[in-house]
Amino acid sequence: MIKLTEQPIQAEQAIDAVAHCNAGANLLFLGTTRQWTGDQETRELKYECYQEMALKQMQQLHDQAMEKWPLLGVCIIHRLGCVPVGETSIAVAVSSGHRQPAFEAGPWLIDRLKQVVPVWKQEINQQGDSTWVHPLNPGATS
Repeated sequence: MIKLTEQPIQAEQAIDAVAHCNAGANLLFLGTTRQWTGDQETRELKYECYQEMALKQMQQLHDQAMEKWPLLGVCIIHRLGCVPVGETSIAVAVSSGHRQPAFEAGPWLIDRLKQVVPVWKQEINQQGDSTWVHPLNPGATS
């Protein structure tokens, strides 16, 4: 499953999307909005994207992961719009017959997604100031 949504992401949706009777491993990564980035208190994150290209790139990552590892399922859900502190902005789930492929594919997917998918993140602090965060900036993680 590949999905962009403005609705809250439910972890169960991602796990259900990769469920398979032969899966001995189900791995789930949830990226959430944290309250503090350094000494700045975050109010929310705002995500924008070029949807057609983002979906195409997400599908390519899905397909590459399925080719690279013996996976049974891959799910990538990215939230758009405002994501308050504590809520999920991205879910990546994978399933495989054994744990090692899942442990390798999950981090690869989230890292590659941040590198190649045209989704832009704006961090808004409690004072209302905002900063566009580039995924390759040092310390910029989500």
